[in-house]
Amino acid sequence: MPLPDVWLREFCGIPLYRRLPVSDRAELGGVVQILAAEKRWEGAAGLSVSLEMKLTILAQAAILLLHRRTRYFPLLRSIIVYPASYDVVEEVETEDGFVEEIDESRAGEAWSSGAVVLSWDDVLRDLTHPQENVVLHEFAHQLDAEDGALNGAPILPTRALRERWTAAMTVAFERLRHAVDREQETLLDPYGADDPAEFFAVATEMFFLRPLALQAEERDVFDLLRDFFHQDPARW
Repeated sequence: MPLPDVWLREFCGIPLYRRLPVSDRAELGGVVQILAAEKRWEGAAGLSVSLEMKLTILAQAAILLLHRRTRYFPLLRSIIVYPASYDVVEEVETEDGFVEEIDESRAGEAWSSGAVVLSWDDVLRDLTHPQENVVLHEFAHQLDAEDGALNGAPILPTRALRERWTAAMTVAFERLRHAVDREQETLLDPYGADDPAEFFAVATEMFFLRPLALQAEERDVFDLLRDFFHQDPARW
């Protein structure tokens, strides 16, 4: 089914869409149509979710599904959009074993209960920011969670890919952790040193945003993501 002109105009405002090969743009439009029909939207803090918001978010999320046999984020039921970054209260355990409540400002998060939460201001900011993309990050978590565990390893189709994934991702994750501990500047967001799930999400961001840099600095990670996503953004 041909896409409405208004959809195409919105897509063309997204840098990642403009970089896609022409054949991939056609496939992306079909994926967005399916996601738009399947997923529920909720505006938070008084926000009314517009067509522009839906298309901007879904077009970027759909890039993660191109060329892959997929069930279109099967665990995801709702996409919740705040107008801007939002505050949450989180319980954390201190080194002494006590539990403290901390206030944290967030741009997005993925819930195991079937929701992705996004800040619209941050989604817009990332359209012109070469280093971060909250949509790619949170929807990468959705891919990771499809096997029931948020552990940095999405469902991998072959034993060979699983073996390569465990070896290469573990080494790269530890390398990032050591660099962050030494307060060195890193290509990958230091947030990825928190745990393997965050490492996969920030690596996915760099794979699509700065593929040549990732290929040069973490070649094994780049090759794994290329084989998992069946895409090579370094050649776009």
